[in-house]
Amino acid sequence: MELINDLTEDLKLLGDRTRLMILTLLKEREWCVCEFVDLFDISQPAVSQHLRKLKSSGLVKEQKRGQWVYYSLNIEDKPHVKAILNFTPEASILLSKLNKPSNSICCE
Repeated sequence: MELINDLTEDLKLLGDRTRLMILTLLKEREWCVCEFVDLFDISQPAVSQHLRKLKSSGLVKEQKRGQWVYYSLNIEDKPHVKAILNFTPEASILLSKLNKPSNSICCE
């Protein structure tokens, strides 16, 4: 029953468009909060809320470098999430749909 509960919670998280896009982008590299703010044109608190949910579920991990926090995927033990992310587009395709360059780094 615990496995079903975990799957249900992960699928709820993946059911949100912004969170699924974040995870899709994280397939290829780590990202900073400020990059997501620029990409999705939503507030920093809103992006942080999405990342907090993903982190609390164990789908992402964070690493602080200086004043910036970088996020990366943490799905080694979640084959169901890996399977879903295999069906999401590459970051370059997603970024082109958002009309954003693939190399916009704001935190350096």
